[in-house]
Formats: sequence, C-alpha cells, structure tokens
Amino acid sequence: MQEINLTTKIAVYPLEECSEVEKKLIERAKQATRGSYAPYSNFRVGAAVLLENGEIIVGNNQENAAYPSGLCAERTTVFFAHAAYPNQKIIAIAVAAWNNGTFTSNAITPCGACRQVLLESENRFQSPIRVLMYGEQGVYVVDSVKQLLPLSFGDEMLKS
Repeated sequence: MQEINLTTKIAVYPLEECSEVEKKLIERAKQATRGSYAPYSNFRVGAAVLLENGEIIVGNNQENAAYPSGLCAERTTVFFAHAAYPNQKIIAIAVAAWNNGTFTSNAITPCGACRQVLLESENRFQSPIRVLMYGEQGVYVVDSVKQLLPLSFGDEMLKS
C-alpha cells in the first residue's frame, strides 16, 4: 500500500493586515451580499473578483424554489466576469456571507462546484487565483485554487 499525504497552506489574517487592494475586494464582496436572492436559506453570499485590467466584478447567490436551479455567488461572479471580459484573467476572488443579521464569524469557503469552476479559470489562463475567504474573526487566504481542490479534475484528465 502507498499513502499520499496532502497539505494545504492557509494564511489567516485579521482584516487590518490585508493589503489595501484585498480590503477593497473584501468590502465589495460584503456589499454584494445585499443583492443576494436568498428567500429560502436567508444565507446571503457575495463574491468579488479582481481582473487583470483592474476591474472588480461582483455577484451573489441566487436561490430558486427548485433548489438545484439556484447558483452560488462565486459561479455567478466568475461567469459574469468571463462573459463581460472574456480575455481577462482573474487575479483574486473574495467571498463573504451574511447570516442571521451579521457577517459570519468564521471564513466562508467556496463549495466544491465553485472550486471546480474557479480551477477551470485558473487553468484556462495558466495563472493562479488568490482566494480571500472573509469571516469576522479573520480572513483565510490561499494563493491558488489548487490548494482548495487537491486531486482535482482538469482537462489533462480528458486527454489520458
């Protein structure tokens, strides 16, 4: 038997220690929670991506009574960014969530489907995407989506 050990390096910062650009991106993600359509869960998620050209694109989760028909904030944001700016790579994404009248105390992380979509963008432009996951108690930061999705499925799997 062979054993594989995987590790993920996650930096945890107080918001004050983030760069000015990161603070701005996180603030835009927090603001985006206000536009969330979440009448069923009341869990409002906002995301903001920083594009290579300096544009910041925001999005939020959109629920539906037929639950699988809704869409997470991260995918809404990434798909809109790539539709509006198809040749701009994403440099970073920030994610924040509002629940029960306040932002979550712990950092909010992208779901598996969102991680896969973010990885596709990272692979498409052959450039890592910095992921900022906001919580009132701190910001979790990883330098690449690949750190959030070890043993990921990518286009290289289709070629083998």
